[in-house]
Amino acid sequence: MEALSEFELIDRFFRRPARHAVLGVGDDAALLAPTSGCELAVSVDMLVAGRHFFADVDPEALGHKALAVNLSDMAAMGASPRWALLAGALPNADAAWVGAFARGFFALADAYGVDLVGGDTTKGPLNLCVTILGEVPAGQALRRRGARPGDAVFVSGRLGDAALALAHHRHRVILAADELPQCERALLRPAPRVELGDRLRGIATAAIDISDGLVGDLGHILDASGVGATLELAALPRSAILNQRLAGDERGLALDCLLAGGDDYELCFTAPARAAADIGTLAEQLDLALTRIGGIEERGGLLVRDENGQALQTLPAAFDHFRG
Repeated sequence: MEALSEFELIDRFFRRPARHAVLGVGDDAALLAPTSGCELAVSVDMLVAGRHFFADVDPEALGHKALAVNLSDMAAMGASPRWALLAGALPNADAAWVGAFARGFFALADAYGVDLVGGDTTKGPLNLCVTILGEVPAGQALRRRGARPGDAVFVSGRLGDAALALAHHRHRVILAADELPQCERALLRPAPRVELGDRLRGIATAAIDISDGLVGDLGHILDASGVGATLELAALPRSAILNQRLAGDERGLALDCLLAGGDDYELCFTAPARAAADIGTLAEQLDLALTRIGGIEERGGLLVRDENGQALQTLPAAFDHFRG
């Protein structure tokens, strides 16, 4: 194992030309020049070994996910990601591990035009923290508080596969050899819906990314907007792998994965019913499923109807870092 000093690690793997910054990595602070007429969107996420990922995870996949979860926040705000800062505690400065992590991180950063402009490193239990900054035209950011009665509720992609992969690794379910790769990809390499968020400005009335599960995250929209919603379980987009379990003896686990599993990083958004055609066109243009799963109502609370139209009596709890 080749061990590096702190500054060797930074110079070899993380010092790169800043394409969209006045000054990037190397000084005490970065210098940024936001685009005129835009507001800054800023978000931070921390990933802790044993809490958010297994300590033996593929470091290249971890590099991808460390940035992807932040890009998903930008997508939910309709913001274009521009700059990122990376702070990490590492048990040791292993060149092979750090190199693989950096490859995953920068492959995604390059795909979305994101500059790494600073950060920090130290020795300690494996812990990664990314702060991301993006731009959105002034007054046009997607927010959680805009849902109105009569709006439809949509989600992108499909839900539950990432949670199913996690349940497999925790020995709660057994996935077949031909099922595991699909679910693990959803868990380890989520696809942030940045272009979707950008295109939803002017269409969506509210939006959020599904990081802690559909029930909990949609609940944040409902609380912020002062409304309620009814969802149709049959409409929730899921894979054949999850659907098979939903129809069998593992239905309870499948419901948990679908409704509250988290780690989906899809977008849940609301829009007026008249926008359905525009959303359908957008789905075709992005080659991305955008599924109507229910509607917003004036009464408070969230109701989910099962395949027979009956209300589920209890809903699984959303993920909570201090309870889960």
